[in-house]
Amino acid sequence: MEGVIVINKPSGITSHDVVARIRKKFSIKKVGHAGTLDPLATGVLVVLVGKATKLSNQFVGFDKSYRSTMILGTTTDSADIEGEILKHATYDHIRESDIEETFKKFTGNIEQVPPMYSAVKVGGKKLYELARKGIVIERQARSIVVNRLELESVELPEVKFFLDCSKGTYVRQIAEDIGRELGCGACITQIQRTKVGPFSIEQSVHLEDVDESHLRNWKSS
Repeated sequence: MEGVIVINKPSGITSHDVVARIRKKFSIKKVGHAGTLDPLATGVLVVLVGKATKLSNQFVGFDKSYRSTMILGTTTDSADIEGEILKHATYDHIRESDIEETFKKFTGNIEQVPPMYSAVKVGGKKLYELARKGIVIERQARSIVVNRLELESVELPEVKFFLDCSKGTYVRQIAEDIGRELGCGACITQIQRTKVGPFSIEQSVHLEDVDESHLRNWKSS
């Protein structure tokens, strides 16, 4: 048994949980995923089965698309609503045109400092492991590419947007950096990954419905 399964990951579980359930359902050990989604996040999670696990780097390298919601005026330690609130600030003065102009600053080739709550390793330790202990360390900025960053709707404090970006881009950090640029702070309340390379949300299957018929031959994908 080998191939690719495009899962529509539900909120509230980790990407590792998805892999564990697939492994148990198919009674196969060689199962992995290509690109972690936070427990808060939903949407496209590419699961690799059998020999396809050897190609994880190829799949991880695909560009990805997201539809997300952030709220202005709230800053948290994890850059999402599930974290500890660090600060509240006023946002009533922010106009839609201000947000659109700020989005332009985060489009194209930019530098992004990965959040502490991430799987990036520094000195052999994952950042989120340090963050859970209350340890914050300096992180090096990394080059990413934001192909598209489009405002979809504004109902303050809520801002909905579409993001298409390169690997290694953290949506939570994009939101936090935009909030900082606007001067009011921001954090993510919802993330849906809609596409990973050639795999779209329309092609995905809910975890509880998955069976062997959903295995794709990776060579033809």
